[in-house]
Amino acid sequence: MQQEVVEAEGHLIDSHLMEQIFDAVVQHQGRFEVEQFRIGRTNAEPSYLRLKVETEQMPQLLARLLELGCAPVDSGDAQLAVVERDCCAPEDFYSTTNHRTLIRHRGEWIEVENQRMDAMIVVTDHHAVCRRLRDLRAGDPVVVGMRGIRVIPESKERDRLAFAFMSTEISSERQVETAVRQTAALMEQARAAGQRIIVVAGPVVIHTGGARALSRLIRNGWVDALLAGNALGVHDIESSLFGTSLGVRQSDGRQEEHGHRNHMRAINAIYHAGGIAKAVESGRLKSGVLYEAVKAGIPFVLAGSLRDDGPLPDTITDMNRAQDAYAGQLQGAGLVLCCGSMLHSIAVGNMLPSWVKIVCVDINPAVAAKVSDRGTGQAIGVVTDVGLFLDLLSREIEGVRGLAARK
Repeated sequence: MQQEVVEAEGHLIDSHLMEQIFDAVVQHQGRFEVEQFRIGRTNAEPSYLRLKVETEQMPQLLARLLELGCAPVDSGDAQLAVVERDCCAPEDFYSTTNHRTLIRHRGEWIEVENQRMDAMIVVTDHHAVCRRLRDLRAGDPVVVGMRGIRVIPESKERDRLAFAFMSTEISSERQVETAVRQTAALMEQARAAGQRIIVVAGPVVIHTGGARALSRLIRNGWVDALLAGNALGVHDIESSLFGTSLGVRQSDGRQEEHGHRNHMRAINAIYHAGGIAKAVESGRLKSGVLYEAVKAGIPFVLAGSLRDDGPLPDTITDMNRAQDAYAGQLQGAGLVLCCGSMLHSIAVGNMLPSWVKIVCVDINPAVAAKVSDRGTGQAIGVVTDVGLFLDLLSREIEGVRGLAARK
């Protein structure tokens, strides 16, 4: 049996972290003894836990405890190993979570920058930075093992009255209007804090009639970047140029004669114009989500896939480049609104630190559940029609709150 003394600090009871710490010890066939426990007596005061643990599975247990914000006491500096070849980490590299992380280096605790899950920590010039495996270069000093590392999970907020829906399970029975009001409040909070509001959108936004509402949000300054796949761009432009989406008339829901080729006609038109921005400048494209993005001067990223027709000339078909472009636009985000795109929502969630709030809207409850299950525990699921949600949100945010924000 190996023995270790570990400690954790934070809102351990409110966030159910203490029981998870105890469960982790038991699950690893270990024993624990509480040496010290102090309960925070105010909203701001954290609780403190000091625990002696014994187990024959200490490396595995420490790895799990680190994820819960429970680290060895006086573990010394983080251990470093040098990368010998590009894109090849040492075998015992530490794999990051999306929670705020600190490492001890030369006797001081320093915060890891660019926090994201499934990355390595590279330490240079007294700075620690998350770096993806493909970005490692020979000579990089990488954190290995479990010593000298502290993870700080996001604590459950004690004042939950304003946003009580965040703490409940994903459900289609939740009143949409309530979720809309609270999402609008989150947008106001992000804007007041100087943080960016990012929208991740799938083509269902166009199919369900949400393009007009999303366009209003962009036009009125409530969106700082748009992340999507080629399909959203194609069907948004198809709708703007021909009044159809996937060949279906948006005016009455009927199939347009020969409408099946309209999405290819849309792609062809953009190629003739020389790109989306040039189509707007020339007057060929006069409405739609991407039209508003170009007119408002906000960046948009269209990521390609094997399924794409065309694709549009603006679509990034190199997956590494597309991922880099997404990650670049997520810098400084305070709120990410994911609308009707499971794969892009999961991808974005994997790039974000745990303190950035995500509202995931989809008619399928499994989408929001999968985003959360992939490690993005801060994701808030709203199960409803995406077009309806965006319409209500644009009306809410452009009501009393929106007018006050613009003043």
